[in-house]
Amino acid sequence: MKNRVLVAHSYFLQYDEKQRQRMKPYPPLATLLVAAGLRQHGYDVTLFDAMLSAGTEDFDALLGSTLPHAVVIVEDNFNFLTKMCTLRMREAALDMVRNATRIGCPVVVNGSDAADCPELYLAAGASAIVLGDPDQAVLEVVDAIFAGAPVLSEIEGLVLPDRRTARRLPLRELDRLPPPAWDLVDLERYRSAWQRAHGRFSLNLVASRGCPYGCNWCAKPLFGRGYAQRSAESVALELAYLKRLARPDHIWFADDIFGLTADWLEEFARHVHRYDAIVPFMIQSRVNLMTPRAVAALRAAGAEEVWLGVESGSQKILTAMEKGTRVEQVRSASATLTEHGIRACWFIQLGYLSEEWDDILATRDLIREGAPHDIGVSVAYPLPGTKFHELVRAQLGERRNWQHTDELAVLFHGTFSTDFYRHVRDLLHDEVRIPLAQRDRATLDARWQELADRADASRNGELSIAGD
Repeated sequence: MKNRVLVAHSYFLQYDEKQRQRMKPYPPLATLLVAAGLRQHGYDVTLFDAMLSAGTEDFDALLGSTLPHAVVIVEDNFNFLTKMCTLRMREAALDMVRNATRIGCPVVVNGSDAADCPELYLAAGASAIVLGDPDQAVLEVVDAIFAGAPVLSEIEGLVLPDRRTARRLPLRELDRLPPPAWDLVDLERYRSAWQRAHGRFSLNLVASRGCPYGCNWCAKPLFGRGYAQRSAESVALELAYLKRLARPDHIWFADDIFGLTADWLEEFARHVHRYDAIVPFMIQSRVNLMTPRAVAALRAAGAEEVWLGVESGSQKILTAMEKGTRVEQVRSASATLTEHGIRACWFIQLGYLSEEWDDILATRDLIREGAPHDIGVSVAYPLPGTKFHELVRAQLGERRNWQHTDELAVLFHGTFSTDFYRHVRDLLHDEVRIPLAQRDRATLDARWQELADRADASRNGELSIAGD
């Protein structure tokens, strides 16, 4: 009789109003990869997919109906929403650990928040916290739970109730992993949600792990600063498989950076055509990587949208972040993408240390000049393990995480108040979303001037602007 393992994650779309309204759910890739590995080694695997679930009560019901011998909670470390470690999702994860432990199941946990705060998960009853890549480590822990050997303390990359074990080296040979266990996912439920909200169906895929760059606000609790990449052919083959299996209209490559070099991108484009794997897709990258050769390869492979980590229009702020990019590269990258018919979209970060009103205006002016197709706006978020976190550690109170992804709260002593940054966010979005032909420039400029007039009073949270 096979040992039964319930594999789960704790990102409930239902618990985040902003993301529920956006309704862009994706299956948990990291969770599915671990499920595939466990099943390949003979375990009877059941998946609990929290994404479209009503809540933790669904997890409890599955616990009761499947009566697993062990529970493995692996967060989707490729999805940026899980990396934010919001308080609501942490509460859900801890409830799942407690409820599984209550019925006698050993629980193994892997995720950004568990890596940052292992004591919380161990206190809830977890048997082990897996640090770094979960694929091999989780399998070794589950084997030890059932076989009793090796003992957990001999397995690398764990936090146990009484110790931390030796560091595990990052996984590099990604092509040796089994494909995600797509058959465990209710793809039609995802299709229905996407079709209702957007009129098309998007799925996710990943080609690499990690990021080799050193932005000092970016946490890398699981994959570190290294970068491991699958072969271009294996990614094209998986894309072809998904195209036939699920018939998606769109693919999101969830890599921190997709296609680090133009050589890899050109090879990927060749294999995409070879295997008839063309599906319009979206990626995340950096402005310094968007060379004409790389962009041409992306277009040939089917890219329709690239999200760039622009962060700020002020070179002073980019230098302080140790971003390793220049403002002029933002202009060049966006222009090159647009010339090739690819939507250029920007991630913007407000509120980094030393940011002043003039730096905010520089970001606004860059948006006006560069005309990105869309932007995502956040405020600087001090994540454990980053240089930025160390710089503001003394300013942090007990509250160190957002409750939900739309909170946009400044958790340290920023230049301006949370309410002020929310107004800046709204104005930046209006700069992009209102078509130029329809934009009332005088009205928009007046709103910026009103905010400028309140800037001094809004320092250090002294003023809460009306309307919030």
